[in-house]
Amino acid sequence: MTVEHAPRISTHPSREELGRAAAAAAAEQIRKAIATTGRARIMLAAAPSQTATLAALAVEPDIDWTRVECFHMDEYVDLSPDAPQSFRNWLHRSFLDQVPQATFHSMAPEAGPDGYADLMGDEPFDLVLFGLGVNGHLAFNDPPADFDDPRAAKIVALDETSRRQQVDEGNFATMDDVPTHAVTVTIPRLLNAQALIGSVPGSVKRQAVHDTLTQPISPDYPGTALRTHADVQLFLDTESADAEV
Repeated sequence: MTVEHAPRISTHPSREELGRAAAAAAAEQIRKAIATTGRARIMLAAAPSQTATLAALAVEPDIDWTRVECFHMDEYVDLSPDAPQSFRNWLHRSFLDQVPQATFHSMAPEAGPDGYADLMGDEPFDLVLFGLGVNGHLAFNDPPADFDDPRAAKIVALDETSRRQQVDEGNFATMDDVPTHAVTVTIPRLLNAQALIGSVPGSVKRQAVHDTLTQPISPDYPGTALRTHADVQLFLDTESADAEV
């Protein structure tokens, strides 16, 4: 029987204030992990929803970035490694170049999902920084998502909503430009973590937030898997917050 937990939710007046609050919570978790074990392993989402959080995290004080290992959730298949839309390149521009002391384990699709699974290992992440897709996906686990996937990473075909989101966010000019497949970390591997912190701003995410918090826990609503974890914080702005929750 699944034990259900309620994510801790906070709502902020702007994306910038959301980002500062989420970053402060993330920094606290990273400092705690380093103090306890001498290092911190963090999983990063790469999306415009994460921009303010990562910018604020990069300037948080008293983090020994030499003791931090960073991973990322997904990467397109058949996209040039130099393409600006590459998630690893986005993370460098948005965060990693500001904390060059950190170790970054980049996902190389040509190595296949098993290669990244080996890099991640079985040890829980100390922190997962996530967003929600318009369709409620976590990483590129589109609905219906596999909540019991035995793999740590896999190749997936992206659904139309996920691909359309990439165009709507300005990452690609047309749907034809968006890759059709990606390597993604699976939901069970993402949830194998001490704590998860989500940054979900914007009116286009309001329905995904509503479904994540109110729908029955179901693969049809991938975000509902978060309610099976005991330590999830969800940071919203006034546009994404659901007044009914």
